[in-house]
Amino acid sequence: MAGLTAAAVVAVAFLAYQASANAPASVASTAGPKASASASAPAKPAPKPKPTADPLAVPARSGTGERVVYALKDRRVWLVDEGNKATRTFTVMPSPVSPPPGVHRVTSRSGTVQGSDGVPIEHVVRFANVDEVAVGFSAAQDGSMASPDPTSKTGGVRMTREDGDAMWTFATVGAKVVVVP
Repeated sequence: MAGLTAAAVVAVAFLAYQASANAPASVASTAGPKASASASAPAKPAPKPKPTADPLAVPARSGTGERVVYALKDRRVWLVDEGNKATRTFTVMPSPVSPPPGVHRVTSRSGTVQGSDGVPIEHVVRFANVDEVAVGFSAAQDGSMASPDPTSKTGGVRMTREDGDAMWTFATVGAKVVVVP
């Protein structure tokens, strides 16, 4: 009986060794000492990882001072204070008609209206006109942010109601809106 137990222990130990020897470095155990070609060579420090850019940081080429920044490609808006610090950032659902990159100003606002897509909206902040289509930020009263019909000529950049409240408070008539690609 003792012989069978000893044989089983040896077999398990052999299989464990074989498995650890063939395991990728990412899952191999680091508990035991590692053999090296030169035991007396000093260990080289691992290179420090490069810091990654903060994906929520205000875009670099978006101007200075208090402003709304709208990044078309990122589908993101930043509300930036006079010290160039974002006080809020959020994603938006862009409209089929996009404003051109550059500096714009809030031209008008409406508390509640019917959107050009038929959806009741609130906190409309208009800042551009493209081919006779008014472009502005708004929030659907039902909280939806559905993708618009890409064939429609609408300029509503939709956001959540909470973000719409923040935009409404921040972007009064004349406020700067910087659109970046």
